[in-house]
Amino acid sequence: MIGIGVYYRKKTSSVSDFVLGGRGLGAWFTAFAYGTSYFSAVIFVGYAGKFGWSYGIASTWIGIGNAVIGSWLAWKVLGRRTRIMSKHLEAKTMPEFFEKRYGSKMLKIVSALIVFVFLIPYTASVYNGLSRLFEKGFGIPYKYCIIGMALFTAVYVIMGGYKATALNDFIQGIVMLVGITAVVFAVLNENGGLGQSFDMLGEIPAPDGRTDMYNSILGPDPINLVGVIILTSLGTWGLPQMVQKFYAVKDDKAIKTGTIVSTFFAVVVAGGCYFLGGFGRLFAENVNGVPAEGFDSIVPIMMERLPSLLFGLVIVLVLSASMSTLSSLVLTSSSTLTIDLIKPLAKNKIDEKKELLIMRIFIGVFLLISVILAIITLENPQTVISTLMSISWGALAGAFLAPFMYGLFWKGVTKAAVLTSFICGVGITLVHMFYYTFGGRTGTLGGLNLASPINAGAFAMIFGLIIVPVVSLITKNDKSGQEAAEESFKCYE
Repeated sequence: MIGIGVYYRKKTSSVSDFVLGGRGLGAWFTAFAYGTSYFSAVIFVGYAGKFGWSYGIASTWIGIGNAVIGSWLAWKVLGRRTRIMSKHLEAKTMPEFFEKRYGSKMLKIVSALIVFVFLIPYTASVYNGLSRLFEKGFGIPYKYCIIGMALFTAVYVIMGGYKATALNDFIQGIVMLVGITAVVFAVLNENGGLGQSFDMLGEIPAPDGRTDMYNSILGPDPINLVGVIILTSLGTWGLPQMVQKFYAVKDDKAIKTGTIVSTFFAVVVAGGCYFLGGFGRLFAENVNGVPAEGFDSIVPIMMERLPSLLFGLVIVLVLSASMSTLSSLVLTSSSTLTIDLIKPLAKNKIDEKKELLIMRIFIGVFLLISVILAIITLENPQTVISTLMSISWGALAGAFLAPFMYGLFWKGVTKAAVLTSFICGVGITLVHMFYYTFGGRTGTLGGLNLASPINAGAFAMIFGLIIVPVVSLITKNDKSGQEAAEESFKCYE
């Protein structure tokens, strides 16, 4: 991986090369970069464990939703139009896209701050997943795992930028595909194969005393399962580190191939992870309805029983998944901070060499902050992996999804509507976080768990999709906004 960073060091001479690989990446590289950024240790360790425990085999629907909505539909709806418009506007980051599409510097600054702040908890959750497996496998304290992983990622991202990240993502993606497939078969064999495992799951009573729930198609709690599917599938449409993959695609042909490849990748990796997690109750000890060592320990406990060679493959799998996501996150945040905040403050007096240097420095700074946060939060029971990721995805996708998607298709979106979406997405997430997550409160509404940060994130996204057209219809753009809209849509003529 470091070798790839060194190789691309000499081939990365401009900001566009560093951030987008010169917009010349082919279908397979882009599809794997998309998939490996999407699925990290957060999915494999955190989400698969927690939701497999809660919903049983029905958690596989989350993986199917990730493949159909989060990959196939995202590429179909956003891929081509994002590539064309971002190239036409010469936008390298999502905040830069908002500035040029809506003719507003303020939207760029606000969105850049949201990106920088809310990518940090997601990054912390990525370390969290990896360190728990390392601790189980080798008895290495998680602090050293976190620091080691950050250093390796820093070296190849700082050296080679997006091209190095994309090639490493491709290699890491192949490891993930092979690893997940092998692990699913191995874990099922632990309990006498698929049929026997299903029967054993069916014997475990749900919280209301019913049996044959954890091995059923819809599981014991289909209402809250829908919230998880919406957050983890629709969320990718508004996440800067995911959407920016479309900026870098070479041409329309690559979009078509990339759609198929990324969907296949999601079916195997996400489908395999959640299917595997569905059997977690056969491995982890149940104490008053929750796993004895916490939700994040379920998958590591399942892995402990594997033969040494296969456990080694799992370690490499999770390391690959984590580092590919981590590299994407730090590249997104450092490029956003440099291009959208630092450069405008310096009144564009920074040349390309300085811009690249500042970006590389901020990659190191971002990694350092996230390492400190990861070490602090690992000991806090409220910061299970799924909670950290839900807060991050809820705020980012809640704020950005609607203005980004509508902005690609409709000239009538107004600045006021975009700003409203930013405020509502972040506001809903923060209010929920302080009232429920850190306030320790609970509540339900018709079977829906109001205290779940996942449901809050899903609500923030759907609310944005409603509020943006409503506000756009009752407000008007000023002259600069109208001109920006006209100019942006010239690219489709």
